[in-house]
Amino acid sequence: MEVQDQENLDQNMTENNNEIDLEKTTEEIQIQSQAFRKVRQEIKKKIIGQEEFIEKLLLGLISGGHMLVEGVPGLAKTETIKSLAECTGIDSQRIQFTPDLLPADLVGTQIYNPNNGHGNFETKKGPLFSNLILADEINRAPAKVQSALLEAMAEKTITLGEETFKLEEPFIVLATQNPLEQEGTYALPEAQMDRFMMKLLISYPTREEEKQIMNMKSTKEKVYLDQIINKEDIFNARALVDKVYVDEKIQDYIIDIVFATRLEEESNFSKKQKIKELNYLIDYGASPRASIALTLAAKTYAYLKGRAYVIPQDIKSIGFDVLRHRIGLSFEAEAEDKTADDIIKIIFDCIEVP
Repeated sequence: MEVQDQENLDQNMTENNNEIDLEKTTEEIQIQSQAFRKVRQEIKKKIIGQEEFIEKLLLGLISGGHMLVEGVPGLAKTETIKSLAECTGIDSQRIQFTPDLLPADLVGTQIYNPNNGHGNFETKKGPLFSNLILADEINRAPAKVQSALLEAMAEKTITLGEETFKLEEPFIVLATQNPLEQEGTYALPEAQMDRFMMKLLISYPTREEEKQIMNMKSTKEKVYLDQIINKEDIFNARALVDKVYVDEKIQDYIIDIVFATRLEEESNFSKKQKIKELNYLIDYGASPRASIALTLAAKTYAYLKGRAYVIPQDIKSIGFDVLRHRIGLSFEAEAEDKTADDIIKIIFDCIEVP
């Protein structure tokens, strides 16, 4: 009897300690995340609307995840990313991808210098040696360039000759692509697509937002943004994101979602009736990187909302962005004009929320 009472006491103490730690972490997060809310407000001085886009960019900055941004021309994709760099004070580089771009134009090259007394090769670093990389129209560059970028995205390193350089943190690639004009473009390989934490779709502004944009841009007055945070703030945010609690039921929820895209027997989703609807729509499903990205993105999203724990709604809020570029559509799905978002919606509707 005494042994049982002692076990119950130890369990209660553990639960109380967890609750105290959660309250302490929540307080720290609510104080620290205010700086990132100020960043959002500062960007709004120059960018009208696109609130969700700005929030997801901040999510990528904190989590260290690369972002693929897709939208028609003129929706301020590039301007928003440049504004983010301006407010954070981190080093940034803009690279315009073109069909004649070479890998050396990104990573740099080695130049022979006969006048340095030894006749050695000197390393000239390219624009990838920066913190925030804006890769404009990334799908316009050929495979060799994509390969050079992939090493930097995946390994956070760049190899020049026989020397390998470690990229300085934070290192984030924010790439844009135009969904309309596909002539003369190079489709990104699946391996590189999978390296992007999220694929963000940017839509047209509302009527009222466009009116504000028209009035703002029809004058010659320039808008300057203040630096709100620095690298140290980003690293501190990442340390707090690591402390965000993910319950085991939430973890199982994430696994069920990812396994549903693969139509595996182990998935609880495979027991649902609507699985038959997806059998002929999905060619291949999400990789384990999707599970990792869903978890990390959900923890960062909870941080931005001032919480020290993840709730199911966090998964739904970031799920479409994390999964849409990781699901391969079959010919039948394309023939029926089905999109990855349609499939993701079916999955979310059918999986039981914890």
